[in-house]
Amino acid sequence: MDAQRERIATNLRKGVLEYCVLAMLSHRDMYGLELANALVERGLSASEGSLYPLLARMRESGAVDTRWESAKESGGSRPRRYYAITGEGRELLTTFEETWRTFAVQVERLLKEEQ
Repeated sequence: MDAQRERIATNLRKGVLEYCVLAMLSHRDMYGLELANALVERGLSASEGSLYPLLARMRESGAVDTRWESAKESGGSRPRRYYAITGEGRELLTTFEETWRTFAVQVERLLKEEQ
C-alpha cells in the first residue's frame, strides 16, 4: 500500500477501532490476544500494542467489563483476562451503528457526485 493509502487507512482504523471491538464482544466474550489477532486478521488494527490501552479506556468508561479465568478454565497455559460488553457498551454500539450508516451513505453520495 502506498503512503497516502496507508495514512488514510490508519486514520479510519483509529476512528472506528473501539466500535469494532464492541461489535466483536457483542457476539461473545474474548481475551485480549484473541481480540488483537481477530482485528489484525481483518485489517482493522495494525498491532496489539494499540489495543490494550484502548481496552483499558473502554473499561474505565464502563463500555466493557473484565474477568480473569485461570489457565485450567481457559484451556491455556496462563490466566487470561476476558473482556465482555456491558449494557452501556451495547447502547454505545447501537448509537455508533445508527451514526455509521448515515455517515457512510453521505460519504458514498459525495464520492458519486459529478464534479
